[in-house]
This record gives sequence, C-alpha cells and structure tokens, in this order.
Amino acid sequence: MATTKKNKLGVKKSLANNINARKKKGVSRPKKKSTVSKDAYQDMQENWEKKKK
Repeated sequence: MATTKKNKLGVKKSLANNINARKKKGVSRPKKKSTVSKDAYQDMQENWEKKKK
C-alpha cells in the first residue's frame, strides 16, 4: 500500500490542498500577500475544470 506524503498541515502535498487546509485553520493569507503566482493559480483552475467534465 502506497502512502502519500503529507505536509505540516497534515494534508496531501498539493497547492489546492495547502490553500484549503490553511483556510480551515484560519491562517490563510489575503490575496495581496499571496505566495501563489497568478499564472500558477490560473493553471490550477483550468485543471479543475478539466477534472469536472
């Protein structure tokens, strides 16, 4: 059985999981102080749309 690597927030390592885990903990950053580039976030959103179809 393969184990997935988890980060210090206790979630599987991925940008979306990190963002959502920080939101749940109440330590998310405002957009102005975001560490995610606009391009990376846009690419991530495009992939979400592909998975939904």
